[in-house]
Amino acid sequence: WGILFSHPRDFTPVCTTELGRAAKLASEFSKRNVKMIALSIDSVQDHLCWSKVQCVGRHKGSLCCCLALKGSTEQSTGLERHILNPKAYGTGDVCCPALTLSPSTQVFIFGPDKKLKLSILYPASTGRNFDEILRVVDSLQLTAYKKVATPVDWKCGDSVVVVPTIPDEEAKKLFPKGVFTKDLPSGKKYLRYTPQP
Repeated sequence: WGILFSHPRDFTPVCTTELGRAAKLASEFSKRNVKMIALSIDSVQDHLCWSKVQCVGRHKGSLCCCLALKGSTEQSTGLERHILNPKAYGTGDVCCPALTLSPSTQVFIFGPDKKLKLSILYPASTGRNFDEILRVVDSLQLTAYKKVATPVDWKCGDSVVVVPTIPDEEAKKLFPKGVFTKDLPSGKKYLRYTPQP
């Protein structure tokens, strides 16, 4: 599993807090066999300097060097893949480009089959929610290997939904802990839950 997350530039304040949080959660991603790569348009030299920054706020003391930062001297690399916002280039504003240009930051999650499983687009003024990214990874990995789906606000350990393509008799065999149907106003019996396998 892999995660690519883009940054408009190095040394932007929101992105710095994100790198700190990602570094702090590196062991959680590692437990899930997930590799993370942060992308920006700046040079490898800038990345090396940025990775030494002690992160601020509640993540003080977390070093950002746990992440592989991919450097590119060719801005077209990100443009061709629509990962980086072209409006962010050449501004010279390393303080907070979000305030003037509103570039975006993206998250891409890939499975072992190298296919895109999820993408999230954030405005650069809003820090990414890494707890949500971990929750999504848990859901993606569970649903990739089990015939279940995860309902709204699901967290690891909560009950899951049995996918509708599985007939009731097969569901009973696949999920020995039981299958429970939720009563709905329509009277239809399609919303089936089971404890997380």
